[in-house]
Amino acid sequence: MKFHTYIPFVEHLGFELLRFEDGEAEIAVTLREELCNSWSVAHGGVTMTLLDVTMAHAARATGLSGEGQSNGIGVVTIEMKTSFMRPGLGRLHAKGRRVHGTASLAFCEAQVFDEKGALVAQASGTFKYLKGLPAGGRKIMRNNASD
Repeated sequence: MKFHTYIPFVEHLGFELLRFEDGEAEIAVTLREELCNSWSVAHGGVTMTLLDVTMAHAARATGLSGEGQSNGIGVVTIEMKTSFMRPGLGRLHAKGRRVHGTASLAFCEAQVFDEKGALVAQASGTFKYLKGLPAGGRKIMRNNASD
């Protein structure tokens, strides 16, 4: 499944969108050497980014299969708490869900599992819905073409 919004950092990390509907999202990443720490396990920042992006997608996932909010609304992370249980190895799979939402906020949770199904980390977060950045937007260069 293709991400509905181009996020350069997510593309660089190699995240794969697996599910995006009904207030839930699933995203996976296969670890590569450059995503690991000095002990050759998932860098905590990669795991936290996977949790953050999964919760943000769950915040935006509407009831339509494969559809997200199509009215141009995005989300930004207001706060996030993460707990690590074990080192991340191999392919990591995150599952997130929107626990509660208001007109302006979404409260979400997510978990990351390793390829054996063991819990690697979990997080909760609060996300704010925005129509655009307060300072306006900026154009992103992608494949030598302007968006």
